[in-house]
Amino acid sequence: MLRTQQDDEDQLKSHVECNEGIAVIRASETFRGWNGITYKAGMSAKNTNATQLSMNVATIPPGGVAYAHIHVGFDLMLYILEGNVRHEYGPGLKKSIENKAGDFIFIEPGIPHEVFNMSDTDPVVAVVARSDASEWENIIPYDRNSDE
Repeated sequence: MLRTQQDDEDQLKSHVECNEGIAVIRASETFRGWNGITYKAGMSAKNTNATQLSMNVATIPPGGVAYAHIHVGFDLMLYILEGNVRHEYGPGLKKSIENKAGDFIFIEPGIPHEVFNMSDTDPVVAVVARSDASEWENIIPYDRNSDE
């Protein structure tokens, strides 16, 4: 059976305990995938009263890639819990930086980037916080062959 976006949103809402101004998700499970990454149920405008922030935990499988994309109009911060990644970024993705467990990463709005799990055996797990309560609606694909 194919899941619809409404099914995903209903399931996402069912994970949240709302307590008069404080919302809680307890030990969430892996919920959905996007762009080569799986996510634990997190918090966003879809399941809380958030207006400017979303947060979840992302996993890139061994050898996986989060394909080239751009965050439009919002900041993104990551904290790597497990694993090693390489970000290729900038026009044409010609620059690169490697990060490992314990590193914090900030990605400015509009910076094209692609993320590679550097291990063929271990996942990368990261806490992801966005200054956008809508999660993925303001992310666009990027052509890595572009010079812009």
